[in-house]
Amino acid sequence: MTRKDSRYAIKRTGTGLGLFALETIPAGKRLIEYTGRLISNEEVDRRKNGKYFFGLNTKWSLDGTPRSNLARYINHSCSPNAVAYVSRHRVWIWSKRVIKPGEEITYDYGKEYFDVHLKPVGCKCKKCAPETRGKKRRRKS
Repeated sequence: MTRKDSRYAIKRTGTGLGLFALETIPAGKRLIEYTGRLISNEEVDRRKNGKYFFGLNTKWSLDGTPRSNLARYINHSCSPNAVAYVSRHRVWIWSKRVIKPGEEITYDYGKEYFDVHLKPVGCKCKKCAPETRGKKRRRKS
């Protein structure tokens, strides 16, 4: 997959940059691979400031920092429309439900990432963002 993949667009969001669908994506479809250099978790601990590390197991992580890794633009959500699956030293992102054109692709980064990086500053996903929290949706008549 290249940066010129016509199925996705990188756009500005409330949390930085995000990956958006340009066409309808059916539920249960493999979307994209999270790519990067394989590094030890000891190296991850030494670096401290990397936010694109994807933990594979207790020993290894992927360093998804290169901009050629389009999956690095997928943001966290507490109500995601995609899910990440680890298969040995590879990570695949799959759609959980139908994703509409123009919709941001999101997955849950997991408890450890949430507790360390998101909880201290507050989650800004659509479900948790202050502008949507506590508001009731009106039904269309």
